[in-house]
Amino acid sequence: MTEAARNHNKRACRVNGVTAHPLLSGALFVPDFAALLVADLHLEKGSAYAAGGQLLPPYDTRKTIARLASAMSETRAETVIALGDSFHDLGADNRIHDEDAETLATLVRSVADWVWIEGNHDPEPPARFGGRTLPDMQLGDLILRHEPMSGKADGEVCGHLHPAAKVVGRSRRLRCFATNGMRMILPAFGAYAGGLSVRDEAITSVFGRCPDAWVMGRDAVYPIPARRIAG
Repeated sequence: MTEAARNHNKRACRVNGVTAHPLLSGALFVPDFAALLVADLHLEKGSAYAAGGQLLPPYDTRKTIARLASAMSETRAETVIALGDSFHDLGADNRIHDEDAETLATLVRSVADWVWIEGNHDPEPPARFGGRTLPDMQLGDLILRHEPMSGKADGEVCGHLHPAAKVVGRSRRLRCFATNGMRMILPAFGAYAGGLSVRDEAITSVFGRCPDAWVMGRDAVYPIPARRIAG
Protein backbone atom coordinates (compact mmCIF):
# COMPACT_ATOMS: atom_id res chain seq x y z
CA MET A 1 0.00 0.00 0.00
CA THR A 2 1.24 3.47 -0.88
CA GLU A 3 2.07 6.19 1.63
CA ALA A 4 -0.98 8.07 0.40
CA ALA A 5 -3.19 5.09 1.21
CA ARG A 6 -1.70 4.64 4.69
CA ASN A 7 -2.11 8.28 5.59
CA HIS A 8 -5.66 8.66 4.31
CA ASN A 9 -8.43 8.15 6.86
CA LYS A 10 -11.54 9.61 5.24
CA ARG A 11 -14.91 7.83 5.38
CA ALA A 12 -14.90 5.09 2.76
CA CYS A 13 -17.34 3.37 0.44
CA ARG A 14 -16.86 0.49 -1.96
CA VAL A 15 -17.42 0.45 -5.70
CA ASN A 16 -17.35 -3.03 -7.25
CA GLY A 17 -15.34 -4.13 -4.21
CA VAL A 18 -12.78 -1.31 -4.51
CA THR A 19 -12.37 1.00 -1.51
CA ALA A 20 -12.83 4.67 -2.35
CA HIS A 21 -13.18 7.92 -0.41
CA PRO A 22 -15.77 10.51 -1.56
CA LEU A 23 -14.26 13.87 -0.62
CA LEU A 24 -15.97 17.11 0.32
CA SER A 25 -14.31 18.78 -2.67
CA GLY A 26 -16.21 16.48 -5.04
CA ALA A 27 -13.18 14.33 -5.88
CA LEU A 28 -12.96 10.57 -5.32
CA PHE A 29 -9.76 9.14 -3.84
CA VAL A 30 -8.84 5.49 -4.50
CA PRO A 31 -6.14 4.72 -1.93
CA ASP A 32 -4.92 1.40 -3.36
CA PHE A 33 -3.70 3.32 -6.41
CA ALA A 34 -3.06 6.69 -4.71
CA ALA A 35 -5.38 8.00 -7.44
CA LEU A 36 -7.54 11.12 -7.31
CA LEU A 37 -10.54 11.14 -9.66
CA VAL A 38 -12.38 14.31 -10.65
CA ALA A 39 -15.14 14.87 -13.19
CA ASP A 40 -16.45 17.82 -15.16
CA LEU A 41 -14.04 20.61 -14.24
CA HIS A 42 -15.52 22.72 -17.06
CA LEU A 43 -12.57 25.11 -17.01
CA GLU A 44 -13.33 28.45 -18.69
CA LYS A 45 -17.09 28.01 -18.54
CA GLY A 46 -17.37 31.58 -17.27
CA SER A 47 -15.48 33.03 -20.23
CA ALA A 48 -17.54 30.92 -22.64
CA TYR A 49 -20.74 32.39 -21.20
CA ALA A 50 -19.25 35.89 -21.35
CA ALA A 51 -18.48 35.40 -25.04
CA GLY A 52 -22.16 34.62 -25.53
CA GLY A 53 -23.24 37.78 -23.73
CA GLN A 54 -24.08 36.22 -20.35
CA LEU A 55 -21.65 37.88 -17.97
CA LEU A 56 -20.39 35.88 -14.99
CA PRO A 57 -17.46 36.64 -12.68
CA PRO A 58 -14.43 35.29 -14.60
CA TYR A 59 -12.91 33.40 -11.68
CA ASP A 60 -14.33 29.90 -12.03
CA THR A 61 -11.16 28.42 -13.54
CA ARG A 62 -8.93 29.82 -10.80
CA LYS A 63 -11.28 28.61 -8.07
CA THR A 64 -11.60 25.14 -9.60
CA ILE A 65 -7.84 24.74 -10.00
CA ALA A 66 -7.27 25.90 -6.41
CA ARG A 67 -9.76 23.32 -5.10
CA LEU A 68 -8.09 20.65 -7.21
CA ALA A 69 -4.66 21.57 -5.83
CA SER A 70 -6.05 21.36 -2.29
CA ALA A 71 -7.52 17.90 -2.91
CA MET A 72 -4.23 16.70 -4.35
CA SER A 73 -2.34 17.99 -1.33
CA GLU A 74 -4.86 16.52 1.11
CA THR A 75 -4.64 13.02 -0.37
CA ARG A 76 -1.01 13.10 -1.53
CA ALA A 77 -2.26 11.67 -4.78
CA GLU A 78 0.33 10.18 -7.12
CA THR A 79 -2.11 9.86 -10.04
CA VAL A 80 -4.84 12.28 -11.12
CA ILE A 81 -7.53 11.18 -13.55
CA ALA A 82 -9.93 13.80 -14.93
CA LEU A 83 -13.07 12.06 -16.19
CA GLY A 84 -13.89 14.27 -19.16
CA ASP A 85 -15.29 17.75 -19.76
CA SER A 86 -12.25 19.14 -18.02
CA PHE A 87 -12.43 22.09 -20.43
CA HIS A 88 -15.80 23.66 -21.18
CA ASP A 89 -15.17 23.77 -24.93
CA LEU A 90 -12.41 23.47 -27.52
CA GLY A 91 -11.70 27.21 -27.29
CA ALA A 92 -10.97 27.18 -23.56
CA ASP A 93 -7.24 26.88 -24.15
CA ASN A 94 -7.27 30.24 -25.97
CA ARG A 95 -9.19 32.02 -23.21
CA ILE A 96 -7.48 30.75 -20.07
CA HIS A 97 -5.40 33.34 -18.20
CA ASP A 98 -1.64 32.79 -18.44
CA GLU A 99 -1.29 32.50 -14.66
CA ASP A 100 -4.06 29.88 -14.45
CA ALA A 101 -2.52 27.96 -17.35
CA GLU A 102 0.87 27.84 -15.62
CA THR A 103 -0.71 26.74 -12.33
CA LEU A 104 -2.52 23.92 -14.09
CA ALA A 105 0.60 22.81 -15.94
CA THR A 106 2.52 22.82 -12.65
CA LEU A 107 -0.12 20.57 -11.04
CA VAL A 108 0.11 18.14 -13.95
CA ARG A 109 3.90 17.98 -13.61
CA SER A 110 3.68 17.43 -9.85
CA VAL A 111 2.32 13.87 -10.06
CA ALA A 112 3.67 10.67 -11.55
CA ASP A 113 0.71 10.25 -13.90
CA TRP A 114 -2.04 12.60 -15.07
CA VAL A 115 -4.78 11.33 -17.37
CA TRP A 116 -7.34 13.38 -19.28
CA ILE A 117 -10.32 11.20 -20.19
CA GLU A 118 -12.01 12.48 -23.35
CA GLY A 119 -15.36 14.21 -22.76
CA ASN A 120 -18.14 15.41 -25.02
CA HIS A 121 -17.14 19.05 -24.38
CA ASP A 122 -13.42 18.37 -24.82
CA PRO A 123 -12.82 15.38 -27.12
CA GLU A 124 -9.27 16.70 -27.59
CA PRO A 125 -7.99 18.22 -24.31
CA PRO A 126 -5.18 20.75 -24.93
CA ALA A 127 -1.79 19.04 -25.13
CA ARG A 128 0.23 21.96 -23.73
CA PHE A 129 -0.69 21.25 -20.12
CA GLY A 130 0.91 17.81 -20.18
CA GLY A 131 -0.48 14.46 -19.12
CA ARG A 132 -1.88 11.84 -21.44
CA THR A 133 -5.30 11.55 -23.08
CA LEU A 134 -7.40 8.37 -23.20
CA PRO A 135 -10.99 7.56 -24.19
CA ASP A 136 -11.31 5.45 -21.02
CA MET A 137 -9.05 3.41 -18.74
CA GLN A 138 -8.96 0.51 -16.31
CA LEU A 139 -7.97 1.06 -12.68
CA GLY A 140 -7.95 -2.31 -11.01
CA ASP A 141 -11.58 -3.47 -10.98
CA LEU A 142 -12.80 -0.01 -11.99
CA ILE A 143 -13.40 1.23 -15.51
CA LEU A 144 -13.13 5.00 -15.84
CA ARG A 145 -14.93 6.93 -18.57
CA HIS A 146 -16.83 10.17 -19.10
CA GLU A 147 -20.37 9.09 -19.94
CA PRO A 148 -22.10 6.11 -18.31
CA MET A 149 -22.84 3.16 -20.52
CA SER A 150 -26.36 1.80 -20.84
CA GLY A 151 -27.04 -1.52 -19.22
CA LYS A 152 -24.95 -3.30 -16.62
CA ALA A 153 -21.45 -1.89 -16.16
CA ASP A 154 -19.98 -3.12 -12.88
CA GLY A 155 -16.98 -1.09 -11.79
CA GLU A 156 -17.85 1.93 -13.93
CA VAL A 157 -16.89 5.32 -12.49
CA CYS A 158 -17.86 8.28 -14.64
CA GLY A 159 -19.12 11.86 -14.70
CA HIS A 160 -21.19 13.76 -17.28
CA LEU A 161 -24.53 13.82 -15.42
CA HIS A 162 -23.60 16.14 -12.52
CA PRO A 163 -25.64 14.32 -9.82
CA ALA A 164 -27.25 16.22 -6.95
CA ALA A 165 -29.68 15.20 -4.22
CA LYS A 166 -32.23 16.84 -1.95
CA VAL A 167 -32.59 15.01 1.35
CA VAL A 168 -36.11 14.60 2.69
CA GLY A 169 -36.81 17.40 5.15
CA ARG A 170 -34.06 19.65 3.80
CA SER A 171 -34.54 22.70 1.62
CA ARG A 172 -31.44 22.59 -0.56
CA ARG A 173 -30.32 20.24 -3.30
CA LEU A 174 -26.61 19.46 -2.96
CA ARG A 175 -24.03 17.90 -5.23
CA CYS A 176 -23.43 14.23 -4.53
CA PHE A 177 -21.79 10.99 -5.56
CA ALA A 178 -24.45 8.62 -6.96
CA THR A 179 -23.87 4.90 -6.47
CA ASN A 180 -25.44 1.49 -6.05
CA GLY A 181 -22.24 -0.09 -4.79
CA MET A 182 -21.30 -1.48 -8.18
CA ARG A 183 -20.87 1.72 -10.19
CA MET A 184 -20.65 5.43 -9.41
CA ILE A 185 -21.29 8.82 -11.01
CA LEU A 186 -19.14 11.64 -9.63
CA PRO A 187 -20.45 15.14 -8.97
CA ALA A 188 -19.27 17.95 -11.21
CA PHE A 189 -16.07 19.44 -9.76
CA GLY A 190 -16.20 22.73 -11.65
CA ALA A 191 -17.11 25.90 -9.76
CA TYR A 192 -19.84 26.85 -12.24
CA ALA A 193 -21.18 23.35 -12.94
CA GLY A 194 -24.80 22.66 -12.04
CA GLY A 195 -26.50 19.57 -10.66
CA LEU A 196 -29.14 17.09 -11.86
CA SER A 197 -31.41 15.32 -9.37
CA VAL A 198 -30.50 11.68 -8.84
CA ARG A 199 -34.22 10.98 -9.24
CA ASP A 200 -34.09 12.28 -12.82
CA GLU A 201 -34.62 9.55 -15.40
CA ALA A 202 -31.20 10.22 -16.93
CA ILE A 203 -29.62 8.99 -13.69
CA THR A 204 -32.14 6.37 -12.53
CA SER A 205 -31.88 4.67 -15.94
CA VAL A 206 -28.15 4.12 -15.30
CA PHE A 207 -28.78 2.29 -12.03
CA GLY A 208 -32.20 0.82 -12.70
CA ARG A 209 -33.57 2.79 -9.72
CA CYS A 210 -32.80 5.87 -7.70
CA PRO A 211 -29.24 5.36 -6.45
CA ASP A 212 -27.94 6.00 -2.97
CA ALA A 213 -26.00 9.23 -2.57
CA TRP A 214 -22.94 10.55 -0.79
CA VAL A 215 -24.05 14.12 -0.28
CA MET A 216 -21.57 16.98 0.04
CA GLY A 217 -22.63 18.89 3.15
CA ARG A 218 -21.09 21.91 4.79
CA ASP A 219 -18.31 20.07 6.63
CA ALA A 220 -18.46 16.44 5.51
CA VAL A 221 -19.80 13.98 2.96
CA TYR A 222 -22.79 12.00 4.23
CA PRO A 223 -24.12 8.66 2.93
CA ILE A 224 -27.83 8.99 2.22
CA PRO A 225 -29.96 5.97 1.19
CA ALA A 226 -32.26 6.38 -1.78
CA ARG A 227 -35.38 6.25 0.41
CA ARG A 228 -34.32 9.54 2.05
CA ILE A 229 -33.86 11.40 -1.23
CA ALA A 230 -36.72 13.70 -2.16
CA GLY A 231 -38.27 13.59 -5.61
